[in-house]
Amino acid sequence: MHILEAKIREARAAGRLALIPFVTAGFPSRERFWGVLRELDEAGADIIEIGVPFSDPVADGPVVEAASQRALQSGVTLRGLMRELVERKGELNAGLVLMGYMNPFLQYGLERFADNAARAGVHGVIVPDLPLDEAGTMRRILQERGLALIALVGPNTSEERMMRYAEVSEGYAYVVSVMGITGERGQLPPEVPQVLARARRAFPLPVALGFGLRSPEQLAALPAGERPDAAVFGSSLLRHLDAGGSPREFMARWTS
Repeated sequence: MHILEAKIREARAAGRLALIPFVTAGFPSRERFWGVLRELDEAGADIIEIGVPFSDPVADGPVVEAASQRALQSGVTLRGLMRELVERKGELNAGLVLMGYMNPFLQYGLERFADNAARAGVHGVIVPDLPLDEAGTMRRILQERGLALIALVGPNTSEERMMRYAEVSEGYAYVVSVMGITGERGQLPPEVPQVLARARRAFPLPVALGFGLRSPEQLAALPAGERPDAAVFGSSLLRHLDAGGSPREFMARWTS
């Protein structure tokens, strides 16, 4: 069993939702970022997604995009992030996933990136602009080093296509709640239970839900048998951090 799958299954076996916070590398500042990761880890994160800053984040909403721009302006790069992750390997108990767009990975060099990610203790990668039919090379390179390429599926993904993802995927399936960009929403779209049910039929892996989550009450509103195994939250956390809030305060909303 892949370590990311194990992290989520351990949480579920303990009777709780697995928690996957997302934070952009270098946010809210380069000085605070590593402390934020440590505090998220100490406060109960099962997996932490680190966003790789990019100038054209097509799947991201205004909060994540602004965080990415700030990080780039302060000099955050994939190369620097990988170097610091290698230096800090072993500091966190949570699983680590890098979420980024294909261009920076290509510029870095896929083989070199995968080698260094494995050295750094990264466990998986999410690439929103890499479709299933074009992902074979990157998936092979990552899997050879024990890293999972996380499947990203949504309301427009048919069950047949989800099953194709399931044949080659490890870790967990990431279900996006909406057709659109990341960002907080007051309510989840009404089709979310059907999308989650479709993903459960297709994937033998745990199912995580993201895009639009800001509070556990949103998941409590879903039918008991149609809730995800894990919750991914990014924009709401970034907004909280930017306002001076602590990671521990934010995580308490989800763990209390």
